[in-house]
Amino acid sequence: MSKESLANLLKEERRFTPPAELAAAANVTAEAYDRAAEDRLGFWAAQARRLSWDTEPTETLDWSNPPFAKWFKDGKLNVAYNCVDRHVEAGHGDRVAIHFEGEPGDTRTLTYAELQREVAKAAHALTELGVRAGDRVAVYMPMIPETLITMLACARLGAPHSLVFGGFSADALATRIQDADARVVVTADGGYRRGKPSALKPAVDEALTKPGTENVRKVLVVRRTGQDIGWTEGRDIWWHDLVDRQPEQHDYEVFDAEHPLFILYTSGTTGKPKGILHTSGGYLTQVSYTHHAVFDLKPETDVYWCTADVGWVTGHSYIVYGPMSNGATQVLYEGTPDTPHQGRWWEIVEKYKVTLLYTAPTAIRTCMKWGDEIPARYDLSSLRLLGSVGEPINPEAWVWYREHIGGGRTPVVDTWWQTETGSIMISPLPGVTEAKPGSAQVPLPGISATVVDDEGREVPNGSGGYLVLTEPWPSMLRTVWGDDQRYKDTYWSRFEGRYFAGDGAKKDEDGDIWLLGRVDDVMLVSGHNISTTEVESALVSHPKVAEAAVVGATDPQTTQAICAFVILRGDAAEDASLADELRAHVAKTLGPIAKPKRILAVAELPKTRSGKIMRRLLRDVAENRTLGDVTTLTDSSVMDLIQQKLAAAPASSDD
Repeated sequence: MSKESLANLLKEERRFTPPAELAAAANVTAEAYDRAAEDRLGFWAAQARRLSWDTEPTETLDWSNPPFAKWFKDGKLNVAYNCVDRHVEAGHGDRVAIHFEGEPGDTRTLTYAELQREVAKAAHALTELGVRAGDRVAVYMPMIPETLITMLACARLGAPHSLVFGGFSADALATRIQDADARVVVTADGGYRRGKPSALKPAVDEALTKPGTENVRKVLVVRRTGQDIGWTEGRDIWWHDLVDRQPEQHDYEVFDAEHPLFILYTSGTTGKPKGILHTSGGYLTQVSYTHHAVFDLKPETDVYWCTADVGWVTGHSYIVYGPMSNGATQVLYEGTPDTPHQGRWWEIVEKYKVTLLYTAPTAIRTCMKWGDEIPARYDLSSLRLLGSVGEPINPEAWVWYREHIGGGRTPVVDTWWQTETGSIMISPLPGVTEAKPGSAQVPLPGISATVVDDEGREVPNGSGGYLVLTEPWPSMLRTVWGDDQRYKDTYWSRFEGRYFAGDGAKKDEDGDIWLLGRVDDVMLVSGHNISTTEVESALVSHPKVAEAAVVGATDPQTTQAICAFVILRGDAAEDASLADELRAHVAKTLGPIAKPKRILAVAELPKTRSGKIMRRLLRDVAENRTLGDVTTLTDSSVMDLIQQKLAAAPASSDD
């Protein structure tokens, strides 16, 4: 499809009806909204019955001490049993659970029966290391099957895991080990990234020299790359030496529905990461149901692939617990989308006949930048559903994704949720929703969300404000680990009795919800609230722009000035008129008030290994401040180049 055709499609056809064949066989129909509206708690009780309980719950929700929820509190279950054993017992042991694709090209396939044996051995190994129910286990791993096996083994033992993304520094790892008081660390010598081994064990060794990590008894190490690594006798032990000799059967324990399942740390405004605590029964109920509903999973025939790193919440909920509780067959890929070539993702889709694909808007825009011809080389006809997650998706990327990856026929489910919410909250339902490119649309059945103004009043259709959740939900965080007051202050103090998500949003004339990004990404320009997401969407709708990141920088005249950083499409040239051309385009699209004061064409944007743009670093540059932590960036040298170029770039005088 040409750029002109794409622009016409965006202009002329803003809605996409579900394919008739998919709608006719969809897992969830419009009737689910009615059932949930009539009896919200009854609806969630019904979804809990999709799981296998050792003791069936009789009470759905205890909200007697808000904002501290207890879901299914008298029920007992084992999360790992629900994700593995019950599928084997149901006769699906020979179904593939994981198609692993290593970045160097090595592969491994695990059926559910094989996964059951590996989880059992890992559970015995952790027990031998002294892990008991309630002990925390830190996991600092690449995207390999042993990572998932470790998570499931922890769940089997009732030992909350704390995954730390493999791109984090030793200091960041140490902080998380300290806060969770982890007793065991599971890691690897390294993983493969961008065509070469990337070490992990050295960061663990350094982290464990920091004060507050003394309670770590053992470090269990997977040999993945064969790199030379440091070794502490008596503390460090190889996975293959310990795990491989364990029994292949393990008797699982049962735990209360409110037993902690995992802690996952997310950034805090004070600089100290927040340990988001998720528990077992409610979390598993909602991730299982939403994966079934939003992705329309048919476990007998679908091959599902979520491209997120398992170290983020998307990997927890939609690589491990959601898909596996539903008996899904999925792809696990270790590396980057452009190693060894820019068609690697599409090669994997073709190889495994992937039917359901879930990825981030940043990745989609990167693929757009690389060119339409790359995915066109591969057979992507197996795909029947596409999803996006991580940040608002601009309409052009939505349509490109559907047209060039989905062949112009697949639904696109644009999902909104957070580490704190645990699972998807707002999303189209693929067999029900007439989709609008760029809109998350409506809360899922059983979820209560709306948009309010500064005073907490619900805004009318056509207006914007703050996204809030008005009723508790099963997969909600239970607290901030070790700090109940921070939990209340951070999430429940802005609007009384309502969870404030920290995101801005607007309702369109139909009442559908459009996410505008984090509230701290809403700029105040001459008294006008302007969303960075809307300006970014306007910029990438220009045919010369592949990707954009926008920040607000302090300005004495306008409170904040809009600064834009853009990556040009391959055939676009940077010339003296580019900035004026783009500013005029934004003014025409959004209005003169939204024109960026500065526009800088850059070769790359600062991104984490998960593909998130680090806008706070761009804000540091725009305000001429010392850069914050750059350890999570894929390539920290990007910031040096941006700083140098911005220093030489003049600001526009047309304001």
